[in-house]
Amino acid sequence: MSDDNELFGRLILEINQAGLSWETILKKEDNFRRAFDEFCIEKIALYTNDKLLELMNDSGIIRNQMKINAVVHNAGVVLELKNEFGSFKNWLDEQECKTLDEWVLLFKRRFKFVGKEIVAEFLMSTGYLIGAHSEACPIFEKVVVSGPKWIGL
Repeated sequence: MSDDNELFGRLILEINQAGLSWETILKKEDNFRRAFDEFCIEKIALYTNDKLLELMNDSGIIRNQMKINAVVHNAGVVLELKNEFGSFKNWLDEQECKTLDEWVLLFKRRFKFVGKEIVAEFLMSTGYLIGAHSEACPIFEKVVVSGPKWIGL
């Protein structure tokens, strides 16, 4: 899948998972999707203070102001990347052959609330870092043969 909104949605979930179990986030995924307008980057980038307050009062998501603010900021960053590279995915694709540390520096220069663990999990879950897949994993062949591509996990 190469849909930028879904790709950004994965980043939203990874940011919100920080300090929590992945199971917690998966149980709330539909709530995140609803609360963040189906992960529509264009809508999220335009959120007002009223919308931020609404999100802080939404018990269906993680009500952490730093995480919510980071999502809105990061939506603006993704819009800039889309303007420059055509899509968020194109920007990611152009960063091939980076080490995790290089990826982390790249993300930290642009995005908020993206530490090493968040960046690593985002990149592994979307196929941009092979580390999540052993040679015995059925996804490993897709990642290695096809290169870093969204693999719809």
